[in-house]
Amino acid sequence: MAEITAALVKELREKTGAGMMDCKRALGEVAGDVEQAIDWLRKKGLAAAAKKAGRVAAEGLVGFAVAGKVGAVVEVNAETDFVARNVTFQEFVSALTGAALTVGDSVEALQVASIGTGATAQEQLTQLIATIGENMSIRRAKRLEVSEGAIVGYVHNALSQTTTGGLGKIGVLVALESTAPVAALQTLGKQLALHVAAASPQYLDIVSVDTTALDRERDVLKEQARASGKPENIIDKMVEGRIRKFYEEVVLLEQVYVIDGETKISKVIEAAAKEHGTAIKLAGFVRFVLGDGIEKEAQDFAAEVAATLKS
Repeated sequence: MAEITAALVKELREKTGAGMMDCKRALGEVAGDVEQAIDWLRKKGLAAAAKKAGRVAAEGLVGFAVAGKVGAVVEVNAETDFVARNVTFQEFVSALTGAALTVGDSVEALQVASIGTGATAQEQLTQLIATIGENMSIRRAKRLEVSEGAIVGYVHNALSQTTTGGLGKIGVLVALESTAPVAALQTLGKQLALHVAAASPQYLDIVSVDTTALDRERDVLKEQARASGKPENIIDKMVEGRIRKFYEEVVLLEQVYVIDGETKISKVIEAAAKEHGTAIKLAGFVRFVLGDGIEKEAQDFAAEVAATLKS
């Protein structure tokens, strides 16, 4: 068997854009012949996938899955909204989200998870990239679980949705711990999930607010108050009032319920607990917005067409 040198791997990487380990494996499969290795990578879809890997993928789908007291939400990105309407891509995201119920939050663990065909999720995604012709990636996942109670999921701008799963643009999970009837918790959870989708809370409660973010907010508010020329004792009171307003904007339990526009979320949960005669705790939530935080390239239509013709 021919020796697989670093120089050979480097040459193959430069010619195909494939990853180092994929190049090394390809060369090993064909006894070090670079041209045959190129064909091997192309047949596996790895060369095509690698060439597309630099392109911005900010579209795609967010999916959720719920099984009993466990729920998961996953984001899989693609380059265009067209891919989100591809049935094979939708099936992949649904299967991956289901796998996250047991695999958990780790993208790395999801990539190597088997999702029903004998191949790993990443191998299936690589094949999708080669078939559809767009860069795609498993971006993130989150899993919630309660010992007693219910996990409720919701997707906004849904392509599909049931109580056990869905696909769309905004995915939400709400975790409720309680001995109240599951049907009642699901109704409450759906209402809270709708609120989370609309109100975009960043923290569950005041205790969980990031201290660095809070200190930064307090400093800004103090400077704004000083600019008004008020004395320091008045400034402190002004700042504390504005901090309470800050909490109402970013803390879920402090937010005003979007459905009635007047009740705090904490009071909504208290009322439900009273109605059902048992404690209800909002134990956690997740909100994934498709492409959130990804800087998408600005490109005019002519340039986009030209780029497509060159690919």
